[in-house]
Amino acid sequence: MTAEDLMAEYPGRAGPLALLPGLLLVCGVLADVFGPVPYTGLPLLAAAPLVGCMVLPFRGAVITALCACAVSVATDLLVHRPVLALVVDLLDVAVISAIALWLKWVVRRQGRRFAAMRAVAEVAQRAVLPPPPPRVGALSVATRYECAYAEAQIGGDFFAVRSSPFGVRALIGDVRGKGLPAVSAMAVVTSAFREAAGRMPSLRALADHLDRALARFAEDTEDGPDALERFATAVLVEIGVEEGVLRVCNRGHPPPYLIRDEQVRALEPSVAGLPLGMGLPEDAVPPGTDSHAFCRGDYLLLVTDGVTEARDEEGTYYEPRTGLSGRGFHGASHLVDTVVAEVTAWTGGQRQDDMAILALTPLPAPPSTSQG
Repeated sequence: MTAEDLMAEYPGRAGPLALLPGLLLVCGVLADVFGPVPYTGLPLLAAAPLVGCMVLPFRGAVITALCACAVSVATDLLVHRPVLALVVDLLDVAVISAIALWLKWVVRRQGRRFAAMRAVAEVAQRAVLPPPPPRVGALSVATRYECAYAEAQIGGDFFAVRSSPFGVRALIGDVRGKGLPAVSAMAVVTSAFREAAGRMPSLRALADHLDRALARFAEDTEDGPDALERFATAVLVEIGVEEGVLRVCNRGHPPPYLIRDEQVRALEPSVAGLPLGMGLPEDAVPPGTDSHAFCRGDYLLLVTDGVTEARDEEGTYYEPRTGLSGRGFHGASHLVDTVVAEVTAWTGGQRQDDMAILALTPLPAPPSTSQG
């Protein structure tokens, strides 16, 4: 909802500005009555409806316009202006009032339409990209999806987390492009992940399954040459808490970050795979699956390029290894909140791209019970 609509719904929040149209009317009358030359107050009377449309709800703006017309006529009668001058003054105020009210009506209608579209987009996002539960298996999970622009609620960034017989598996990625085609491709990838995460024997097999699903989607769509460019970068991870092992398969995506003892390390792939949905043979560049130790107290941070490519006013990219090192975190949610705050401060609130964030950390070990 726009600021104008919020003001229309809650007119009291206009504060002292709500008094400005009345103040202009009073000043216009005083200028007309006591001013040194004729028509001194006319600009102030004409400005009152314009200001009223900016600081008052629609009903208040209409009342201000009617008052401005009435005050214009009354003032001209008070100072004994000719009838022709009275009519001209009234027409001036009335025309300006009508234009201001028409513009306010158009903006209000567009704001309501936009608010409805935003609500639909938010519902679609929750349906296509539902947030995972705060606990999956033996892991604490936190996520965040932040749009670059307030008017957008969904894009091509995605994440998903599922428990499986092989450990907790998670996915984060970014579909090339924007708009509904990117949302459709994102839905295909996340749906394929949720369906296959519990049965594919390895991350390599799971990544190949997602690759084929996205390639089939590109072939089935009727988007012409653009369908051939419908691909997604992604990182798939598998965490065995009891084993203390983290496995990572990177398909052309920014690397995840392992946080241990307040030190941040980027888990660069030993062999970088191609993005999903490229339509190339699976053995063209075989993706590697790297293993790392993952202990209690460790954090795994997965992000999209809205984080790694966030720029400050000098064009310098944000670096999570620098921004997060030396910090202690009190859970996955605290880590996600910190990343969002860091990126917002780095960019001055002017982010250039959507960003998805996924944080995972082992739950504390249950207390041991002793027998007496």
